[in-house]
Amino acid sequence: MASGPLPILRRMPFASIPAAEPATRRDKRLIIIVIGAVVALLVGVGIWAAVRPGPYGSSRDGCVTVTLPSSMGGALEHGCGAQARSMCRQAFTTSGRAAALTRPQCRLAGLGRSVVLPGR
Repeated sequence: MASGPLPILRRMPFASIPAAEPATRRDKRLIIIVIGAVVALLVGVGIWAAVRPGPYGSSRDGCVTVTLPSSMGGALEHGCGAQARSMCRQAFTTSGRAAALTRPQCRLAGLGRSVVLPGR
């Protein structure tokens, strides 16, 4: 067997990988601008999510929103009107983790024990 490169490698134009060129000032500036834009976008989305949580925001005005622990993360329960009163009635008449998490949200919505269980 002959020593040296294989015959096919002599004919291939890119038999070896050329050395990388150093980044120019323009390249570095472009990279910084792109990273800055991505960071600004993420900050903007974070602020938007904190300020406007969506239709199931906090409990208020007769609507109750409760986040309950679940095997797949958090489960969201939301109800307004009769459904909220039913949720709160059940929370004030039962015990357990879900009831304990629902009661404060009922109070925030104006559906305390005296409202959903009159006479008690």
